[in-house]
Amino acid sequence: MGAGDPARNRSTLAHRVRYALRHPRRVPAHARRALRDARLRLLHRDHISYYRAVMASDTARSAEAAVGHSPSREQWARIGRMQFDYLVRHGLEPHHRMLEIGCGNLRAGRLFIDHLEPGHYYGIDISPHILLAAQDTLVREGLQAKLPHLTLANDLTLAFLPEGHFDVVHAHSVFSHSPRHVIEECFAHVGRVLAPGGFFDFTFDRTEGEEHQVLHEDFYYRTETLFRLAAEHGLAARFMDDWEELPHRQSRIRLTAMSGRTRTVGP
Repeated sequence: MGAGDPARNRSTLAHRVRYALRHPRRVPAHARRALRDARLRLLHRDHISYYRAVMASDTARSAEAAVGHSPSREQWARIGRMQFDYLVRHGLEPHHRMLEIGCGNLRAGRLFIDHLEPGHYYGIDISPHILLAAQDTLVREGLQAKLPHLTLANDLTLAFLPEGHFDVVHAHSVFSHSPRHVIEECFAHVGRVLAPGGFFDFTFDRTEGEEHQVLHEDFYYRTETLFRLAAEHGLAARFMDDWEELPHRQSRIRLTAMSGRTRTVGP
């Protein structure tokens, strides 16, 4: 399924008019979202506080909808399972230490936690509301004995995490909601926390046309832009073609430390 039509610019008036004509029942929901966007952008000048307010609003309606734009628990579970199955096929093993950026209410995290050895899952999110929902998921799934870490973050410098610690870093549907400076901040620091031989997988909304955003919530990037940003921070990028075969509208990239630039990890 991949990224749909990667040449489409969803921010143009022509696209919005065509979309409204094809999906008239969705217009009221988009109008409410646009009004919320305008209000929150006046109240919150930086993106982290803005999107934290978005998550608070969405979580109040439905924790499942807050992490997937669908209140259906079945859809929530299906997308989480797809993420889990993909990473296991690509080498995630129980002894690995995993950092999930934007862990939400553990849509996939509950499966990672169950798969990994106790204490080997570390989830961070900018939203305290969704982290409380994550605690509810832990209880519902009976995963307390796995001792996962769930931590509130205010940025993506990852400064509070140890060097060379994580075999796998994962960020699903995070950069699709992030302006470029947030992505670059993550790229500048994620290499420090990766263990030798580790990798960082993330999804993003791909465009092959002009990069653009819809409101202040959804961002569309060219693959070569993200490759270039990664290279500037000593990370080699690989487009994950097999992810495009799965029923998900985002694309996926894997980052690893460039040869000769792996950080030395102390004893």
